[in-house]
Amino acid sequence: MGDFRVVVDLDECEANAVCVGIAPEMFELDDDEQLHVLIEEPDAALAERAREAVDSCPKRALFIK
Repeated sequence: MGDFRVVVDLDECEANAVCVGIAPEMFELDDDEQLHVLIEEPDAALAERAREAVDSCPKRALFIK
């Protein structure tokens, strides 16, 4: 797996879906507009887009651990 883990702070997330637009295979909004991280530990192929998604979150609700 990857060298880091992506997590979401659901209390901060406003379901803006910026991350879904950047990496739809990693993130999904359900019918209740709750964000799910589908791939918590991205491989090297997804690492750059995972970081871009985290950096692009308007509410800073995504984190890398």
